[in-house]
Amino acid sequence: MRFKTGKADFMAEMTSKELATKIAQLLDDKKAGDVKVMHIENLTVLADYFVVCTGNATTHVKALSDEVEFKLKEEGIYPLNIEGYNAANWILMDYGSVIVHIFLEETRGFYSIERLWADASLLEIPGIGEEKPVVRF
Repeated sequence: MRFKTGKADFMAEMTSKELATKIAQLLDDKKAGDVKVMHIENLTVLADYFVVCTGNATTHVKALSDEVEFKLKEEGIYPLNIEGYNAANWILMDYGSVIVHIFLEETRGFYSIERLWADASLLEIPGIGEEKPVVRF
């Protein structure tokens, strides 16, 4: 699946792999924990990719969701649906062929989505999860 993105003068298309990678990078930049991109295309018709991550508090989980939604809307990409935002234990963002799962740590452990989808291959994204250099002024 391809996603149209762009502003008035620029139009580009993004594959579901590119979208999943972009979402993972946005989440990592916002300090999400244990960001994983699971390739599930050959296992289900639900989506091509799951992007899974952990927030350290409900406010962080909401901030992660807000960041993804805001940054993608800037590129003209809108979610089909968002579930769980008010409780913020597990927010699911549906972008069609990419589904984003943002969990609190306890909730992620309870539902164990990686175990349920153990046959999925993990997409390696350079820079995700690596320590970022601290900039001092």
